[in-house]
Amino acid sequence: MVKFMVLFAAPDDQDEFENTYNDFFALVERMPNITRRQVIDILGSPVGDTHLFRILEVYFEDREMMDAALRSKPGQEAGDELRRFKPGSFEMVFADVYEEEGGGQPPANSTAKPGGA
Repeated sequence: MVKFMVLFAAPDDQDEFENTYNDFFALVERMPNITRRQVIDILGSPVGDTHLFRILEVYFEDREMMDAALRSKPGQEAGDELRRFKPGSFEMVFADVYEEEGGGQPPANSTAKPGGA
């Protein structure tokens, strides 16, 4: 699985940002091949303030599906919409995603011991 991420810096004008972001997100939603999406509103960091405000993550089965989505008409329209954001106020990256089944804590009433013993 791969994902396309757009990391947005804290805006000077939050209302203007939200209007532009909503227009952008509506175009992203029209892109083909999306398997999952996440919108992450940043609360802060362990060391205080962060320059990040929001992260949009759009997941695809593989790189080919992502590339096709980004080259599609809706993908191109979404890319054009990014020009409405202030230059330098966002960053785009691609990432491989590795996930495992499970990995959570056993239920509180479980007799399972940590480490599977």
